[in-house]
Amino acid sequence: MKNRWLIAASAVGLHASIGSVYAFSVFKKPLGQLLESATNNEIAWTFSFAIFFLGLSAAIMGHFVEKNGPRKAGMLAATFFGGGLLIAGFGAYIQNLYLIWLGYGVLGGIGLGIGYITPVSTLVKWFPDRRGLATGLAIMGFGFGAMVAGPVFNFIIETFTVEGNGIAYTWWITGVVYLVIMFASASYLERPPQGWMPDAMKAAVESGEKKVLEDLTQLTANEAVKTGPFYGLWVMMFINISCGIAVIYAASPLAQESIGLSPAEAAGVVGLMSLFNGLGRIAWASLSDVLGRPNTYMIFFLIQIVAFCLLPNITSIILFQVVLYTILTCYGGGFATLPAFIGDLFGTKELSAIHGYVLTAWALAGLAGPQIAAYVKTTTGSYEMTLYIFAGVFVIALIASLLMKSYMTRARAEMDVAAQTAHA
Repeated sequence: MKNRWLIAASAVGLHASIGSVYAFSVFKKPLGQLLESATNNEIAWTFSFAIFFLGLSAAIMGHFVEKNGPRKAGMLAATFFGGGLLIAGFGAYIQNLYLIWLGYGVLGGIGLGIGYITPVSTLVKWFPDRRGLATGLAIMGFGFGAMVAGPVFNFIIETFTVEGNGIAYTWWITGVVYLVIMFASASYLERPPQGWMPDAMKAAVESGEKKVLEDLTQLTANEAVKTGPFYGLWVMMFINISCGIAVIYAASPLAQESIGLSPAEAAGVVGLMSLFNGLGRIAWASLSDVLGRPNTYMIFFLIQIVAFCLLPNITSIILFQVVLYTILTCYGGGFATLPAFIGDLFGTKELSAIHGYVLTAWALAGLAGPQIAAYVKTTTGSYEMTLYIFAGVFVIALIASLLMKSYMTRARAEMDVAAQTAHA
């Protein structure tokens, strides 16, 4: 029997590797210098392709993960992600943007999607007593991946800048490193036996001290997408991600515009955002084990309605950062709490596949959020109206979360009545 905490550590290793994608901003300026004929928009498509193919591959490959298990799926993710970086490095070496798009954006994005969903279903099964904590740990790794990768990427670029090829060496070196880390992590991943419980939980259940809270259903992915709760989850995630990504996209100019920070000071604020993004993932996901998943999402949206209304009017540097970092914890917490929420609603039968379907919201939100922020900025001349619009959109998300809570309360009551009738 494998150690479930080492399983969790392996999941963190996988997610921390692919989470380095959030450090792409480190490459933007060097790529602009390397590819003199490429526009900023063309360079930005490299990251957009990666996020788009993340969502797309997560949706398509969920069934592969369920059928073949986390070890094979993790190794496939490593091959695509690490191999994609090696190809992108060659593209940088010969200064070919299309090859960079193929390696970093398409192949790397496919590796991102497979790697993101691979350990989730496994962790939920290894931690029936702490679903939120377990998935929060792994997805926290994704949030923290950029914190570690950003300075490392920058160091390698500066160290190996020979005839303008610092980026090529960076992607070659990190491509090999991530291949090794991801293969090692994937090799330890394995599902527990059917119905497995940790000893303490099993003893508590057998003595009557603890009651196992059954999942509401055990559905396949194709069955889940035909239900209202699936689309409730999708809408909540789309709104949370769109608004969060827009804030990440606009954070530096917003800080300069609202509270008069210098570009260097604003960059420091952006760096700390990754920290709170990661902390929010583990904190909110763990808290959801106590509060319940519907209540946790309701708190996310209530907090952000207030925060997005306050942010444009804040003049205090400290208060601005407190509100901004609070938004980032909710953004990260939404990702980390999602797998446990899916398990509560649809069971663990095909959790990875369902998770992949819901993550199509991420693919679309990655395009929608920054575009909305940029359009409103161009139209009005500031980001203030964007924040008010997003505060209004969060009201829709709050209504969706209330409907989800009502559904789960009603479904749980019906399960209890059915159980009592069966024992009568």
